[in-house]
Amino acid sequence: MTDTKMSYHNSVLSKSQTTDGERGFTLLELLVVIVILGLLIGLVAPAVLKQLGHAKESIAKQSIARISSVLDLYKLDAGSYPSTQDGLQALISKPADVDNWAGPYMKTGGAPPVDPWGHPYFYQAPSVRPGLDYDLCSLGSADKTGQPGDPGLICNQ
Repeated sequence: MTDTKMSYHNSVLSKSQTTDGERGFTLLELLVVIVILGLLIGLVAPAVLKQLGHAKESIAKQSIARISSVLDLYKLDAGSYPSTQDGLQALISKPADVDNWAGPYMKTGGAPPVDPWGHPYFYQAPSVRPGLDYDLCSLGSADKTGQPGDPGLICNQ
């Protein structure tokens, strides 16, 4: 072989030899990456899930405020808040004992509204709490039972 051919041949060999050793990751490098990812997931996931829980509570409070406004409109038309027996369904379909009903007051597809956890809101009129006309509560993530004002329930103010 001539010098140029030999030089070219040697450079090709040396390049292929160096790239063969650098083609993949070692098992130790892969384990380090997996451990780092595991730590990140372990530290970040609880914080994200906690924020998700707070977001649902915030949505429930906002929904209760919105439904309370709708109940006030109902009272302006009908003269009183819906009875406990009529419940929030009175905002969607006319109760038999109400004359001045101007609804529907909500568009929920025919069913009473549900909280962010998919449970129906608890409604009772008159309220068991002093100074309120009615109780409107979300039973929260655990679908707890209890009276308005109990810990874990999200209620109107």
